[in-house]
Amino acid sequence: MSLRVAAFAVILAFSVGVALAQTPPAPAPAPAQAPTPPPAQTPPAAQPPAPAPAPSTAAPAPKPGDPFGEDVTLTAKTIVYVKGSANWDSAFETLVDAFKKINAELTKQGVKPSGSPMTIYTATDDTGFEFQAGVPVAEAPKGALPDGMAVGKSPEGKALKFMHRGSYDAMDSTYEAITNHLDERRLEARDLFVEIYATDPLTTKEDDLVIEVYVPVK
Repeated sequence: MSLRVAAFAVILAFSVGVALAQTPPAPAPAPAQAPTPPPAQTPPAAQPPAPAPAPSTAAPAPKPGDPFGEDVTLTAKTIVYVKGSANWDSAFETLVDAFKKINAELTKQGVKPSGSPMTIYTATDDTGFEFQAGVPVAEAPKGALPDGMAVGKSPEGKALKFMHRGSYDAMDSTYEAITNHLDERRLEARDLFVEIYATDPLTTKEDDLVIEVYVPVK
């Protein structure tokens, strides 16, 4: 029973008792008003979609058969490359942008890539790095290339091959393991290293990247 209905019942009982005690009949009480319906509730506002999860910073476990410190010999390849520098915070985005520019120019000139894209790191420090982002080609483009783009050769010679699986942000753990491996074998690396992307960095989800890392040694 609502408070509104209970109060009306008390008033009605009191009015009947007074009427019995008086000679003239008391006027009938006014009819109870219907309870006011509660206001309609406003539907909750639609929630914005959840943001996409950030790439993982933990490298997945290597698969059986993945190379780790495998001795190989790199063969020089003709590449069309973009030379530049970047901060580590925006490294992957910078490299992807460079590969997009190269692919667009190759398509424009009717030149097909002959291998997987690669990044040649020529200098690094705590905040950033200098690089050549290149795409192998069987024949160099005949036409002129845009400013900042050139034809060159990829590194050659003795190197150690490693494999990274996972996001670019998770590569710190891979390079830490590489550094430890070089120390254990007392090997001295040349002043560069190479990443070859076994999965296309332009179309592959970042957590699903497979990257071959080559460390040329002296």
